[in-house]
Amino acid sequence: MKIAIAADHAGFRLKQTIIDRLEAEGHRLFDMGTNDEASCDYPVYAIEVSRSVAAGESDRGILICGTGLGMCIAANKVAGVRAVGPCDEVQAEMSRRHNDANVLCLGERTMGADKVFEIMEVWLATPFDGGRHAERLGLITELEER
Repeated sequence: MKIAIAADHAGFRLKQTIIDRLEAEGHRLFDMGTNDEASCDYPVYAIEVSRSVAAGESDRGILICGTGLGMCIAANKVAGVRAVGPCDEVQAEMSRRHNDANVLCLGERTMGADKVFEIMEVWLATPFDGGRHAERLGLITELEER
């Protein structure tokens, strides 16, 4: 899977750990920054990853900041992006099955690495169910086109 990934300064260390793990699993990663722990503006990175996903250049996106919240808010401003910040595996699974979530937002300061990896693995492995859920996503797409 092609995955765009980025973090702000508060998520930099976790991003590096995620990259190592996902590359070892055979995923193709596009690291869109940041490259250190110097203070930076999270929306810049959220928008870059989101545009890559919305354009189809990446299959999915992963964004990391202190809580995951700011990244999620910014990512959802890009048409075609359905960013989520699940706090457990059930939410991760359902975000894929029913919402076809394509950007995962994580918080380095609010989750341990073990929990992050559990959520991420479920989110990456779960397919979209389609059917009635696709019709509902169509309603969201209509909103984006207005």
